[in-house]
Amino acid sequence: MSPTSPPTTLFDSDLMSDPHGVYHRLRQASPVHCTTTPDGAPVWVVSRYKDVRAALTEPRLSLNKANARTVGRYQSSLPPELDAHLLNMDPPDHTRLRRLVAKAFTARHVENLRLRIQASTDELLNAITDQPADLMQALANPLPMVVICELLGIPGQDRRDFRTWTNSLLGPAPDAAVESRTAMREMHRYLVGIIAAKRARPTDDLLTAMIEAHDERDSLSESELVAMAFLILFAGYDNTVNLIGNATLAMLLHPEVMAAVRDGHTPIRAVLEETLRWNSPFTLGVRRFALENLTIGGVDVPAGGRVWVSLISANRDGQFEEPDRFRPERTPAHVGFGHGIHYCLGAPLARLESEIALTSLLKRFPDLQLAVSPGNLAWAPSFHRRGLMGLPVVW
Repeated sequence: MSPTSPPTTLFDSDLMSDPHGVYHRLRQASPVHCTTTPDGAPVWVVSRYKDVRAALTEPRLSLNKANARTVGRYQSSLPPELDAHLLNMDPPDHTRLRRLVAKAFTARHVENLRLRIQASTDELLNAITDQPADLMQALANPLPMVVICELLGIPGQDRRDFRTWTNSLLGPAPDAAVESRTAMREMHRYLVGIIAAKRARPTDDLLTAMIEAHDERDSLSESELVAMAFLILFAGYDNTVNLIGNATLAMLLHPEVMAAVRDGHTPIRAVLEETLRWNSPFTLGVRRFALENLTIGGVDVPAGGRVWVSLISANRDGQFEEPDRFRPERTPAHVGFGHGIHYCLGAPLARLESEIALTSLLKRFPDLQLAVSPGNLAWAPSFHRRGLMGLPVVW
């Protein structure tokens, strides 16, 4: 299909309300679809597991939006001052920045955060006294914000602002663009200020370590420093929120799994891995741009064409036995955290936070049940994320 032809957009209310059903139909029809984003820009959507894994490691697909041949709000909504981060870079800059911050997200370093995460989880659970309770507001939303702010060294009194800004950035409606830009400007202004404060008075946190890397070894430019702080905060928050929410819902919808977890027969990590496959919080991988004319799944993509890989679709492909069933006993082989050099840097932290949150939740409320029918649950109206607006429960 020519990029100038007027394809019908698949990014409509049907995709937001029933992504699994829509992507199932797409996989049956073709591995790659040329469609348009809500602002009318052409995009190629990769839907099958084999092609998604290949695209995620394809060096001819660039994350740098300077290689785009089209424009549009959905290409990248970040202002230039927040662009210099890992999700807009290719090697060698990507390699340099990732190596710098990767030390903070190794399994060993993350494990050292266990006691602090457990304490924060216990505090949040202790505050749940009335039922029904909304677990998104009571646990899934606040816990990742507390953890990522502690990791970066953001003062407690400033975290409410960060939640407000993050919620604004996630607004998908076209009329939310002004609010989103305002939030980004305010967040950028705040990060510039706190970096200056930590430069004057260093503390023991990741942001100070990044500042010292910039000042002493010139590993980070000033714009990279601010943009990376923004990315770690934003990505480290929302992705974990939705993993906790989706995994909790999966157990509530499958009481036999919840019972097996409580009895010690099913590890909570197995539930998390299957959630990442069965109902991934990350629906689309980071947009990519073709560096040259290439073919994906038998479909031609022109140089400069924008490519989106659907992680949520790949994870329900026929590659998996009974792909629509929630089966924690299966061997993990999903792309829920991506694949290749852009594999989610914060995956170990997201897994640990979710493990502690779910384990503690079931211990505190062993008779947890949904307070509404599953059909009455509201999902965030977004093409990029799969997350609950609320999760009311009783016990």
